[in-house]
Amino acid sequence: MTRSPAALGLPVAHRSPGLPDRVTVYEVGARDGLQAEKARVPTAAKVRLIRDLTAAGLPVVEATSFVSPRWIPQLADAADVLAALREAGADLSRHPVLVPNDRGLDRALDAGASAVAVFVSATETFARRNLAMGRSEAVEVAGKVTERALAAGVRVRGYVSMVFGDPWEGPVRPERVAEVTRDLADAGCHEVSLGDTIGVGTPGHVGAVLAAVAEAGVARDRIALHFHDTYGQALANVHAGLLAGVTTFDASVGGIGGCPYAGSATGNLATEDLLWMLTGLGIETGVDLDAAMRAGLRVTALLGRPSPSRVVQALDRDWPDGDGDRPDGDRDR
Repeated sequence: MTRSPAALGLPVAHRSPGLPDRVTVYEVGARDGLQAEKARVPTAAKVRLIRDLTAAGLPVVEATSFVSPRWIPQLADAADVLAALREAGADLSRHPVLVPNDRGLDRALDAGASAVAVFVSATETFARRNLAMGRSEAVEVAGKVTERALAAGVRVRGYVSMVFGDPWEGPVRPERVAEVTRDLADAGCHEVSLGDTIGVGTPGHVGAVLAAVAEAGVARDRIALHFHDTYGQALANVHAGLLAGVTTFDASVGGIGGCPYAGSATGNLATEDLLWMLTGLGIETGVDLDAAMRAGLRVTALLGRPSPSRVVQALDRDWPDGDGDRPDGDRDR
C-alpha cells in the first residue's frame, strides 16, 4: 500500500521556547553524498537529483566538486554537471561547488560557478591525508582561494572537517576548531560549516564547540553544522545546535555519503529525518518532504540499496513517480 506523509499526517508541531522560527537545510547529497560511491553515477542522474531537490524547495543544493579526478573519480564530470544545470536555466548561485585549491577554483570559474566552498581540517593528520598538506598550510591555501573567488564576484562557504574527533588523533579541542573557524571567517567565508566527519559528537560536545567559536568572535549566524550519524547522535546534535542558535544544517537526501579519506565515517544525516524533526518542532524550512523523499528514493534505488533514512523506512514507501513509474532510476542509467 502506498503511503505518504499527507496520508499518515506529518508530526504534530509543538514549539519549544528558544528555538528559531525558520531553518535553512543545506543539501549536500549530490556532492558529499555521491563522492565516495565506487560505481559511476551518470551525469544525467546527478543533474536530475539536483533539479528534483531544488524543486522540492531546498534553497541550496551543492552540485559537485572540482577536485582532481584522480582523487575522486565519481566527480570527474563536474564541469558537465554545471553545464547541464546552466542549460536547464538553473540559478548556479544555489548550487555551490567545492574547490580544494587554485586549480580547482580555475576550473570552477571556467565552468561558470557563482558559489564555491573551501575546506580545511581541524587536525593535522587528516589535513595531510585529505589535502596532502599540513593544517596551517591548508588554512593558508583556503584563505588565498577565498580571496581570489571573492575578487571574481563568487560567494564562498568554508568547511571544517574533524571538528569533534579524528580517527588518528582522537578528541579535538574546541579551541583548535574555533581558531580554524575564525581563520575562514576572517578570510571572507560568509558561512563556516563545522563537520562531525566521523560522527562522534554528542549534544554537550556541540555546545562546547559552539561556545568556543563564539568566544573566538565568530557570529552564530555565520555557523552551520554538518553531522554524520555513526553513533545515532545526529538529530540530538542538531537539537543542541538549535538551542544554541544555529539556523543552518547540512543534510544529505537518503542519508547517502561518507568521507573517502576517513574509513570510519558513515552516512550523513538524512535530509528526510531532519525535515521530519524540524516539522515536529514547528520550525519552517520551505521544503516539501514528499518531494524530497521521492528524490531520495530515486537516488538510493540507483545506487542499489534501500534508503537508510528512518523516516523513509517508517513510512514503508512504495513510491510511484509523476509518470506512474517506480523511482528506480532506470531512465538515468
